[in-house]
Amino acid sequence: MERKESRAVNAVSAAEMQRRWTAVREVMRARGLDALVLQNSSDWVGGYIRWFANRPATNGYPSSLVFHRDEAMSLVEQGPAGGVRIFGAAEDGADGIARILTTPSYPSVHYTGHYDADLVIDELRRLGVRTLGLVAPAAMYHSFGRRLGEALVDVTIVDATDAVDRIKAIKSAEERVLIQQVAAMQDEVMSRVRGYIRPGLRDFEIAAFAQYTGQQLGSEQGIFLCSSAPPGQAASFRPRSMQGRTLRSGDVFSLLVENNGAGGFYTELSRIFVLGRASPELREAHAAVLEAQRYALTLLRPGASCRAIHAEHNAYLVAQGLGEERRLNMHGMGYDMVERPLIRDDEDMVIERHMAIVCHPGLVTGSQFVHNTDLYLIEERGPSACLHRTPKQIFEL
Repeated sequence: MERKESRAVNAVSAAEMQRRWTAVREVMRARGLDALVLQNSSDWVGGYIRWFANRPATNGYPSSLVFHRDEAMSLVEQGPAGGVRIFGAAEDGADGIARILTTPSYPSVHYTGHYDADLVIDELRRLGVRTLGLVAPAAMYHSFGRRLGEALVDVTIVDATDAVDRIKAIKSAEERVLIQQVAAMQDEVMSRVRGYIRPGLRDFEIAAFAQYTGQQLGSEQGIFLCSSAPPGQAASFRPRSMQGRTLRSGDVFSLLVENNGAGGFYTELSRIFVLGRASPELREAHAAVLEAQRYALTLLRPGASCRAIHAEHNAYLVAQGLGEERRLNMHGMGYDMVERPLIRDDEDMVIERHMAIVCHPGLVTGSQFVHNTDLYLIEERGPSACLHRTPKQIFEL
C-alpha cells in the first residue's frame, strides 16, 4: 500500500527520526531488549508516541506502538475492527511505521479495554519477542498494561523508560532550532494579546483569542490558563471551565500560553497584565519572583544534580521570606508540557548540555498570584539567553 502525500503540520525531518531510533536501538542492544511498547492518549503529557513516530496521540484515544530492535514499527490505533495497513519493512518514511492495526476501542467503554493490547500481543508474538521494555507505563491505560502482563507470562518485561528519557531530554541541533521557533511564536501570541485585552471581555474570550492566534501561527494544540481578579485578589491560572469572569478597569489578569508549534514541541510563557496601574505590592512581589528566577538560572549548570538545585533554590526562597517551593517550578520541556528532568528532590538526573528547561518560580498568597514563565536551553556554561523575548514585566494597559 503506497503512502499518500503527507498532511503533517509540524513533522520533524526523516534524519532526526533516524537519529532517535538509532540512539534507542543502541540502548536496546546493550540491555538485550527485543522490542519496546508504549501507549499514549494525550499530546499534552503523552509525547513519547510523537517522539518515536512523528505523530501525536490526541483526545484520550489510545495510540500504541511496538518498536522493534531490528524492524520497523507497528502502530495500533482506533479504527475499524481488524483493520490492517501494511507499508513494508523499510523505514523510508518519516514516521518509520510499517504496519497500522486498528480496532474500535474506547476508554469510555470498559469491555473494549483489552482490544488494543491483544493486537500488540499478536505483533510481539509475530516478531518473536522474548524480552520487552515498557516505555512510560504510567501513561498506559490500566486495562492495556494488565492485559500485557497477563498474556506475556513467557516474556521478560522490564521498564525501559529511564533509558529513553535520558535520550529524549537532550535536544538535537534540529530540535533546538524548532524549540526556539515555538518560543518566538508564543512571543507573538502574547504581543497580540496585549493589544486585545480590554474591559468587558470575559477571561475565556482572551484565552480563545490566544489559542486562535497560536493556531494561525502554526500551533496545533495546547492549554491557555488564565483569570482576572480585582486588586487584592489572586488572579490564578484557571481552566476553561472557570474562565467566565468579565474584566473591569483596574483588574489584574494572568495568562499562561502553553501550546505547541514547530516540530510539535511545547514551550510555555506567562505574564501578568493590569488594566490600569499595578499596585506597589504587586510590583514588589513581581520583582521578588524575577530575582528568584535569576537566582535559579545560576544553578542550572551542566553536571549539577537536580536534587541539589532544588535544595539550594529552596534555601534561597526561605531566606528571602518567600517560603519553600512545594510545586514544580523548573522542569524539562519538549514533546510533553512536563518532561524530565524535574528540578526537585525525587529526580536522579543531572543537568546536561542541550536540555530545554522552563523556569517559573511563583508567589501565591490569599491576595496575590505572581509568576513569570520562560524557557532556556542549557549551554556549556549554563542557561542560554531566554528563548522568549517578551519583556519580563507587568504589562499596564
